[in-house]
Amino acid sequence: MDYRKLGNTDLLVSILGFGASPLGDVFEVCDEKEGIASVHLAIDQGVNFFDVAPFYGETLAETRLGRALKGKRKEIYLATKCGRYGLRNFDFSYDRILKSIDESLERLQTDYVDLFQLHDTEFVSRQQIIEEAIPAIQHIKASGKARYIGLTGLPVRYLASLARENEFDTVLSWAHYNLIQDEILEELVPLSKEKGFGLMNAAPLVQRILSDAPIPAWHNAPAEVKAIQAPLLALCQDYQVALSDVAMRFAMDQEAIATTIVGMSDREVLRRNLRAFDLKMPDGLLEDIAKVVAPIKNTMWYEGLPENDLRQFDYPQSCQ
Repeated sequence: MDYRKLGNTDLLVSILGFGASPLGDVFEVCDEKEGIASVHLAIDQGVNFFDVAPFYGETLAETRLGRALKGKRKEIYLATKCGRYGLRNFDFSYDRILKSIDESLERLQTDYVDLFQLHDTEFVSRQQIIEEAIPAIQHIKASGKARYIGLTGLPVRYLASLARENEFDTVLSWAHYNLIQDEILEELVPLSKEKGFGLMNAAPLVQRILSDAPIPAWHNAPAEVKAIQAPLLALCQDYQVALSDVAMRFAMDQEAIATTIVGMSDREVLRRNLRAFDLKMPDGLLEDIAKVVAPIKNTMWYEGLPENDLRQFDYPQSCQ
């Protein structure tokens, strides 16, 4: 396993992060014993960063991860989130966030988390994030219930705007650095270097588009983006490699990103993700992939309040 420093924190995190959302039956029903076994195997293989949230399975993922980490808590870095509690259940009020950390700590069977993050901030007003949510997580950090605080979301432009004007230890962007998306490089990467926050990438398989698994019915990507799966699978078959291996290797190779978080809940999926470390990228493959994805490159759907969609604005001059 390889490790990178997470921004200006003292955390040296595995470049493969364990995304615990599947423990909450997000994709399909998870066998709890298998889920716990996958957590233990990941730790044995050097994975030391685990990311979860109350939203995943409506607290089920946190509860199962807490059971899995019993007796192993000090071997890993643990991250959870607050503010999003259901598909349309958002509450970033000061008091709710203070209550949320205590609820998460109880489910995770620990007295602190290494990282406490605002979850999908694009769904509520910027004013509430600045006036209530940020002061709340700052208070939690000062209390010792969280060592570091961070920000997460889908729209990278909005994440960058918040990170530029406020102080966070980390920023987590999902689905924006992979074989079909690299918008994170435009603004968040240079901003992370300027301000010193740790940058994390989640969903490198773009919720299964960059794998041979069926794309979930609830996936919000445009039809033309989902349709890219078939030609990419065929291309990788020609090169005698697995699309998911290529996608994982590509994502983890980006040195500006401390850890790449991918959802796991069984040992076979974990072994497949670990296998990507040994992949030698065939000559010409990435160039051929770039040609295939060119028509849909950086075609991203938007989620959140309309006023938080900053894509229509130009990038800051310093980021061009």
